[in-house]
Amino acid sequence: MSRHYLFTSESVTEGHPDKLCDQISDTILDALLTHDPYSRVAAEVVVNTGLVLITGEITSSAQINFVDLVRQKIAEIGYTDAVNGFSAQSCSILIALDAQSSDIAQGVDTAHEMREQSSDEELDAVGAGDQGLMFGFACNETPELMPLPISLAHRISRRLAAVRKTGQLPYLRPDGKTQVTVAYEDGKPVGIDTILVSTQHTPTIENITDPALVQSRIREDLWEMVVLPIFSDLEIKPSQKTRFLVNPTGKFVIGGPQGDAGLTGRKIIVDTYGGYSRHGGGAFSGKDPTKVDRSAAYACRHVAKNIVAAGLAEKCEVQISYAIGVARPVSIMLETFGTGTIDDDRLLEMVQQTFELRPAGIIQEFNLQRLPAERGGRFYQNVAAYGHFGRPDLDLPWEQTNKAEVLKAAAGQLLSSATR
Repeated sequence: MSRHYLFTSESVTEGHPDKLCDQISDTILDALLTHDPYSRVAAEVVVNTGLVLITGEITSSAQINFVDLVRQKIAEIGYTDAVNGFSAQSCSILIALDAQSSDIAQGVDTAHEMREQSSDEELDAVGAGDQGLMFGFACNETPELMPLPISLAHRISRRLAAVRKTGQLPYLRPDGKTQVTVAYEDGKPVGIDTILVSTQHTPTIENITDPALVQSRIREDLWEMVVLPIFSDLEIKPSQKTRFLVNPTGKFVIGGPQGDAGLTGRKIIVDTYGGYSRHGGGAFSGKDPTKVDRSAAYACRHVAKNIVAAGLAEKCEVQISYAIGVARPVSIMLETFGTGTIDDDRLLEMVQQTFELRPAGIIQEFNLQRLPAERGGRFYQNVAAYGHFGRPDLDLPWEQTNKAEVLKAAAGQLLSSATR
């Protein structure tokens, strides 16, 4: 018997208060790692009307101007006009930072001595920066091997920002949220049920002052210039039955930090798989690569994506857990939800033989400490909005499918030996 169901994921634009905080946190991280790749960073940011608070724990030899960095990032996102209730030039910036706890640091301090290519003994000497559990996921619903709902929600959010910045829709403001509901039949996406866009805007548009007419104009513009273009290369498209909701309360003029306080790390589902896969609970932004909340989640995605790219499963979820100060994972779990071409236990054995999952090894393989310097001072801030995974617009090391052929060959050998 076939099963029909709906699944929904959301995204937010770069001007959303929480995303504003994530981007500031990762801008700070980029600056510190650029000048000192061994910086220990846990940068937390809070925003409210006219206020930015930078707090957390940082140990680094780098000397940076936090205030200038914050103002530049806020301006880049689009908060340059005090009419928005929040402006790059007029907001107050408070800084309250401590050094990293020596109790936490001792488990990873040998990372300062790591060479670009290290021995097993050296990799074993660098423990995880904290305990925790991380998940990674991939599926074949989209070319980037991401679930379709979150992929579409991010596409709309990115397009919403693009038409604002290019001036195509000059009445848009930085804050916004998107949500897409996809219809599934027997686990396969078959249609678009609902598209929701909430976007901050000016009180009037050109000479239109009537609130109802303003919303009607926004709805028409968004459908033609934001929604339809993002489906141009996809087989599944909106139909006459697709609901399209825009600013359901009737207006969205007050937004950004004036509308809501923002916090780093509050959009962890937006950052990952839109709720389609499980989440370990740890946020990414503002954390240097010794924090396995970030680096190991990237490694889990790398494993899952390569398995799906190799054709060994239609969907795959990977979980890893760590103990603070211990290099090797406490546990590794792999699940293909009945879509695998070989047994999950045998596939897990192949993963353990193929992938480096010790924290220092992950850092080394993905070059996580040095990428900010190599990319002109910005790397992590680029993934701090519109998702850390499935980003064809960015060259991300954990999105590479460089292990797919190795896995495919190992699976072929296993199946061949089983038939003898």
